[in-house]
Amino acid sequence: MIKQKSMTIFSTPLISQFLRLVSFIGLKLTGWKTVGEPPKHDKYVMIAIPHTSNWDFLVMLPVVLKYKLDVHWMGKHTLFPKPIRWFVRWMGGIPIDRRSARNTVEQAAEAFHRSEQLVLLITPEGTRRKVDRLKAGFYHIATRVNVPIQLAYLDAKTKVVGFGPLVHPTGDYEKDVKEILAFYSDKQGIRSEFDMDG
Repeated sequence: MIKQKSMTIFSTPLISQFLRLVSFIGLKLTGWKTVGEPPKHDKYVMIAIPHTSNWDFLVMLPVVLKYKLDVHWMGKHTLFPKPIRWFVRWMGGIPIDRRSARNTVEQAAEAFHRSEQLVLLITPEGTRRKVDRLKAGFYHIATRVNVPIQLAYLDAKTKVVGFGPLVHPTGDYEKDVKEILAFYSDKQGIRSEFDMDG
């Protein structure tokens, strides 16, 4: 059964408008530009690469706010203790119970099934350190619920942040991920020493 959509920091009136204004000013002052547009789909997985610094989120935030995206992310259930559970959910968090017999992909799929609209943000590198492969969870979630994958990125070299192509998974992970990595091959993270190998 589809639940009523919960309010988050990205959809709360006044707060989201204030953050939008502050983030636009921040982008202007730091020289970053936004490019592209998100898809018109109600549901999709959005991946953000490269993820090399804690500053990545602050650079991507203005893009999320500009297009009024109600972005969600997955976190361990231990990040959602009762006293602050409402706050973490309000920040866009979706709890994933690692003790459950259902794996992360299954629990994420359930979140999609019970939502009318859901943009799930994932950083498939899984770490801010240098890696040579993506974690495949984002792909398995997208194929499980039959939603596209939006490629989001930042490029510190050109100070551009925004949206790339929309990928419709074919079921051939190796083929699709090769095309995804090709798009990100010339993108430089804020900490370039941690950029992913192509």
